Amino acid sequence: MENSSIRAIVPDRKQALLQGLIGGVLSGIGIFTYGVWLMPIGLAFLWAASRFNFAGALWGLVAVLVSHSWLLALHPLMWIGVPELLSLPIALGIWIFCGLFGGFLVWIWCSLGKGFSVVFTKEIDLRRNLFFIFLMAAIWGLGEVGLARLPFFWIGVGGSVAPSDRILAGIARWTGAGGLAMVQLLLGWWLWCILTLIRNRIQFVRSFIIGIGCLFLLHLIGWNLLLKSSTPLSTSSIAIWQPSIPTRSKFSEKEINQLPYRVKSALQIASSIGADFLVAPEGTLLIGQELLNPSPLPFLSGGFRWERGRQRSALLFFDQSEKNPSKVIDKNRLVPLGEWTPDLFGFSFPGLSAVGGLEPGEPSRLFTWTGPSLAAAICYELSDGFALANGVSDGAQWILAIANLDPYPLVLQRQFLALAQLRSIETARNVLIAGNTGPSSLVTSSGKVNALIEPLEDKVKAVEVSFYGGKTGYLLWREAPIIFIIITSLIKLIVSKKYI
Repeated sequence: MENSSIRAIVPDRKQALLQGLIGGVLSGIGIFTYGVWLMPIGLAFLWAASRFNFAGALWGLVAVLVSHSWLLALHPLMWIGVPELLSLPIALGIWIFCGLFGGFLVWIWCSLGKGFSVVFTKEIDLRRNLFFIFLMAAIWGLGEVGLARLPFFWIGVGGSVAPSDRILAGIARWTGAGGLAMVQLLLGWWLWCILTLIRNRIQFVRSFIIGIGCLFLLHLIGWNLLLKSSTPLSTSSIAIWQPSIPTRSKFSEKEINQLPYRVKSALQIASSIGADFLVAPEGTLLIGQELLNPSPLPFLSGGFRWERGRQRSALLFFDQSEKNPSKVIDKNRLVPLGEWTPDLFGFSFPGLSAVGGLEPGEPSRLFTWTGPSLAAAICYELSDGFALANGVSDGAQWILAIANLDPYPLVLQRQFLALAQLRSIETARNVLIAGNTGPSSLVTSSGKVNALIEPLEDKVKAVEVSFYGGKTGYLLWREAPIIFIIITSLIKLIVSKKYI
């Protein structure tokens, strides 16, 4: 009897591992590309595999390795002094570490589900209990919001909805990206239930119709939320400069000598086309760089500066007729290893970046200057919707995202645009993106993406940008609805334990 039980578990475990592998690949592709409908299918495999923690961890490992494969573009690293023999192993090591970390997070999530099954009832019954499903989905959604506030750059389940299904993403105006992640988990569970019913030759039509009805209702709510827009407070013509400077040659003598003249030319072009001010991407200006001539118009540019003997990446503001910045806001979330490493035993490592080690600035993203107040996102700070929502709640009328995504492939630019869409929908603010090699775009307050300059093209182009006030449901509630669902589901499970 004991041997037969073991034989029954082993095939079940092998099946779960296969489900975790397939689901991880599908979900990773769903994040890597615009495959929004691949994500619920991948999550259906996760629900099936989650009865074994290791199978769930395999799902997380594979999903992150596929979705974050652009990390391999770090190689070669010789241009920052890394020996050729170590370049590929370091790039592979960073990529694999991210995958293992993703697998560990999903392992924790599966372990929580197993723990609840011990406390409340048999696992097979609990996995069909709506309170348990809502609890697990809400925990995942809240976890993604928390993870986005940490240094680890996670493009997760919530971000996979945009830009393929902007209407469904519209519910982020109430729920934020965490709520979208929760919806994706619920869709995955619904698909898993349908497949389970079909496999067991049980009538599935009623469950299918209920799920389609809920999906239609969610799209209707998202569409209605996106239709609602307030009257702009004001409008400005903003010029974007996309310099397209290769990162690996940015600090060569030739590029350093040409940069002041390229900045001067970009300012002259922006002035000649009637722009109210010019925006340049992350890291454009060098430390202490002064303009060759007083700026003909207000100028916002990414650059570097010294603060108390430490280097910082910042958004610098040059007022009209000035040659030096008068206001700055520093980057708060730094890339581990790339921009920041902890001091160990009194020794500091400059990091895997041409700019060396950086020091973080203040957490607030609100930037007030002579123009409309803005919430600043320097590179992957755009993934932290909570921080940008704070900036908008404090008075920001638009969001400015400056980035340098070189030398990564164009797929990262698409993922960056998806994050910009979520931020615009959450806050009902326009998001203007200025990238070194792209994507230089305007994402409207309803999440529509307007590409302004082709990737890798050196160009200055102006666009009309509107500035808004008012608050969305997400700005008012943040993650309170998700927390409410977690608490309510736990209470319901506890109260109804003997009836499950």
